Amino acid sequence: MSTLEAVGLGVAYDQVVAVHPLDLEVPEGRMVSVTGPTGAGKSSLLWALARALRPAVASVTGTVRVDDSPVDDRDSAARAGVVLVPQGNGLPAGLSAEESILVPMLALGVPAREASQRVDEQLARVGLDEFGRHLVDQLSGGQQQRVALARALALRPAVLLADESTSDLDAGNRERMMGLLREEAAGGAAIVFATHDPDAAAVTDAILALDQGVATWIRTV
Repeated sequence: MSTLEAVGLGVAYDQVVAVHPLDLEVPEGRMVSVTGPTGAGKSSLLWALARALRPAVASVTGTVRVDDSPVDDRDSAARAGVVLVPQGNGLPAGLSAEESILVPMLALGVPAREASQRVDEQLARVGLDEFGRHLVDQLSGGQQQRVALARALALRPAVLLADESTSDLDAGNRERMMGLLREEAAGGAAIVFATHDPDAAAVTDAILALDQGVATWIRTV
């Protein structure tokens, strides 16, 4: 898989600094949690790593690389296998759970038969194999989070950026989701996981704490 590296990565919205420049390296097979209160800069950091922040909205400094390849924009991030699960999931309300997972794969050129198999596999992994035909807006918040993670896993990411992906889950499903992220890391993915949950952070390989955009390593990789 791939190693994610950021050097001097910072984010500002006009005159407000959301993330002060920081360095970050996540080797393949490792999982880093980003913790901190609401407004600390966790989402801004993940979006900057994914190169998903528009220049008209935010000013991003520093560099991001996956292995030895620069990641300069959203297209190059996608080519490098960087997948972002945004806070709020980003699932289209007009599609079913199955379609939400299927459409991104087809857009990337995954053959239809293989894409359909991946849909079934990932829905089963998140415990929603009987909910595939339900529209997204018919699902609970926790179910939507599980579909969003299934969509990300179906894309077979080299780098997975997950923003508060367990916030609406009960204890059992939170454990299931953390187990899936662990499995993905064991398969070689580099994972950055933003969370408010200290129990979830505790099982990751390293913890980066953000406070008003300033980063402090609590535990290093």
